[in-house]
Amino acid sequence: MTFNKKDLVDCVIDEVHFMNRRKRKGQQFLFPELDYTPLTRKRATELVNSTLEIIKKALERGDYVRIRGFGSFYTHFKWARRKYNPRTREPIIVNSRRYVKFRTSLRLKRLINP
Repeated sequence: MTFNKKDLVDCVIDEVHFMNRRKRKGQQFLFPELDYTPLTRKRATELVNSTLEIIKKALERGDYVRIRGFGSFYTHFKWARRKYNPRTREPIIVNSRRYVKFRTSLRLKRLINP
């Protein structure tokens, strides 16, 4: 299964609700779900995009991004090295680069592997 941004926005819409500022008398005790306002699709998309942008900018700077209960994103450096073209066996130089690594948290590992 592929999980994309649209699925993430749908999950945010389903899971995140804001409390009403105005209290309705009588019904708040019988029906507590009436005391919440759902998130609009536009606002949920803005929240998801801004969160992903914050993570991207932090990784560009080389910072360590830790999401408690989920895992950590961090950048790793690879030096330039010599490789060979598999078809012609001609040597080529691969430039040095940084790439993103992900390490799962212990809580997520325990959920996946009971």
